[in-house]
Amino acid sequence: MYDLKELEAFVSVVKTGSLTASTLELNIPKSTLSRRIRNLETTVGQSLLRRESRRVIPNEAGRVFYQYSNDILALASQGREALDELSEKVTGKLVLRSHESLVRGWFFELVQSFLARYDGLSVSIQTQNEVPESLDDGVCVWLGSPGDAPFRQKPLGHLHQGLYGSPEYFARVGYPGGPGDLKHHAWVDMLGSCDSGLVLQHPCEGVYPLNLPESAFTVDQFCVQGDAIADGRGLGLMPHWLIERRLRSHPGTLEKCLPDWQGPVLPVSLLYPHGALPRRVRAFINHVLDSVPANWWVPTPAIAIGPVPEYGTHRTNI
Repeated sequence: MYDLKELEAFVSVVKTGSLTASTLELNIPKSTLSRRIRNLETTVGQSLLRRESRRVIPNEAGRVFYQYSNDILALASQGREALDELSEKVTGKLVLRSHESLVRGWFFELVQSFLARYDGLSVSIQTQNEVPESLDDGVCVWLGSPGDAPFRQKPLGHLHQGLYGSPEYFARVGYPGGPGDLKHHAWVDMLGSCDSGLVLQHPCEGVYPLNLPESAFTVDQFCVQGDAIADGRGLGLMPHWLIERRLRSHPGTLEKCLPDWQGPVLPVSLLYPHGALPRRVRAFINHVLDSVPANWWVPTPAIAIGPVPEYGTHRTNI
């Protein structure tokens, strides 16, 4: 019978090619790692690893045994999850991904409140600037259209956008009198957001296609865009919800202009894998659905561009 910790040590060393890297990955002393490898080689009756230059690599026996070790560890993990399902425990590893604009504050608080309800979980939080290619052992909260991502997509709401500048900028340059004046102002935008032009919307005057001059400052994160606008580099289009949260910590740094004109609505979605989901993933999905901010479901004006999620109860039994 093989010791699972010894198999885990062997698999880690084969993957990393380094005893030092594996000690960091497994969070164990180097002496413990070496002892587990020696014990495993004693159990199988032959050596499994050899040194080549500065790397540790499997020998022929190690390459054969590596696949079996992976299979044994995978089966053991599946067995633990099956027992957890029977006992209704929420345990295991949970990989949580969030669009960069949502990870500060709301998403982190969401994870903290989830961990307060369940112990025995190992959680990894990853910030995303692009829709992930895969979602193993977790979910992703995404802002904007996820496109044809190969995941199940649950609408969480949508964020309305408006035009903002800093008080210092308006004191220096003045306020635009209408959307046509924006072409005379410096512009701070998100990378690629205005490549095909910008359409503003008004509840009475309809839509206004706006061709902006080349941006003096382009960023790829909402937090950096907010910093640049607050620094007086120009005007920018940002979600009201993000601005409201920012102003709680930095009051008076940003002001809305042309308040009746709105930018495109950004959908917020929960992405998760198809098929049967572990209890920990289902529990976190329901925790997210129970924690959606109420103002993410503010009705979108009829002239808004793009589909509007259906209203109703957020929670879904997964």
